Amino acid sequence: MANERFEACLAEVLRHEGGYADHPSDPGGATNMGITRKTLARWRGISPWTALPKGEVKALTRAEAARIYRAEYWNRCRADEMPPGLDLALFDFAVNSGPDRAAKTLQRLVGVAADGLVGPVTLGAVAAHAGRGDTAALVEALCDARLAFLQRLSTFPVFGRGWTARVAAVRKAALAAVGLTRPTPSLPNPWSKLMNLLSGYRTYIAAALMLATGIAQILGIDLPAFDGQSGGQLVLEAIAIIFLRKGMKGAAGA
Repeated sequence: MANERFEACLAEVLRHEGGYADHPSDPGGATNMGITRKTLARWRGISPWTALPKGEVKALTRAEAARIYRAEYWNRCRADEMPPGLDLALFDFAVNSGPDRAAKTLQRLVGVAADGLVGPVTLGAVAAHAGRGDTAALVEALCDARLAFLQRLSTFPVFGRGWTARVAAVRKAALAAVGLTRPTPSLPNPWSKLMNLLSGYRTYIAAALMLATGIAQILGIDLPAFDGQSGGQLVLEAIAIIFLRKGMKGAAGA
């Protein structure tokens, strides 16, 4: 289950990160699938990070990117121990703004010391919120805090539109994972109301048919009888059924 959640959350992250980019206003510099040149150099043990050619960033494979994301962001936030939905909101926050900031923001929201280290105390506080059914509220609060932080950055005028759209998309996906997706209402069946209305009267309808058939036979009208019974028998049985049905309803309502 944990691996399935990681793969699902990673797919959402990569959907927003895209491929190779080297925007002059981006402090991360050359980036591929969200992995910066500095991050890749640190991962590969290359120092200084500028010794890593930009071509290596461009040639980064998805498999290596996934290993970096799991070790440096997912595991550091202990996202596999978070409730579904909150794991995605926290993970994407960590990727976009750093795992320490993401963890500290979550810790403030759950009321524990904001040291950036997700341990038993933080996990216990998160579990307590989840036990009260507050996971969706935590997702909302975390996304709100993340967006507020991004809006304070000097680069927000350049990247703000994309960041805002990303937070909105992650919020939606996270809430869906929590289980807040509403089922599409089925169209009403025009016959269902009628059948429900008639369901309590089926016994009376059958008795009425028996009564009408019996009276018709007594009057000399040739109609097929129920099970070969005579008209008089049908009338008596129909009356008995009607009174029996009324008696059962009265007993049930008493």
